[in-house]
Amino acid sequence: MIQVTRLNGLPVMINADLIKFVEATPDTLISLTTGEKLMVKEPVDVVARLALAYQHQVQLEPEPG
Repeated sequence: MIQVTRLNGLPVMINADLIKFVEATPDTLISLTTGEKLMVKEPVDVVARLALAYQHQVQLEPEPG
């Protein structure tokens, strides 16, 4: 999960695995594989960096058990 900020200033956690694409319209629009769209304050490059960091962290976590 990554935390981003909605345009109203409230933080929201989204599942980075569900991100389909991110675009500047000029606000940042995150489209999810579920069809949901979120407008956020963070620029596209920040969202991309957060998503990549999340993926890296998930790959490094050991398997439970």
